[in-house]
Amino acid sequence: MNKYELALVVNAKIEDEERTAVVERAKEYITRAGGNITEVEDWGKKRLAYEIQKMREGFYFFIHFEAEAEAPAAIEENVRIMDNVLRFLVVRSDEEQSDQKEGE
Repeated sequence: MNKYELALVVNAKIEDEERTAVVERAKEYITRAGGNITEVEDWGKKRLAYEIQKMREGFYFFIHFEAEAEAPAAIEENVRIMDNVLRFLVVRSDEEQSDQKEGE
């Protein structure tokens, strides 16, 4: 299994319960795709680098998970159509490879 990270920027104008529901739904998509969530980081409200949908702030969440190589495409497909998600990105974490290079 590979290690991945899903970065979410969530609408800052919604209530806390709705924001929590958005993150829970994203976590559900990960587990449905066969992923195993290892950590969820809540970075809180941050100013955006540029305006998105007439908003200048968003809540940042980083969900770390392990999954097979096919899972990120399925997760992105579902997250893409979620309400209140301004931006998202799934990247592979190469922690294992960097550790191997140091040991060589």
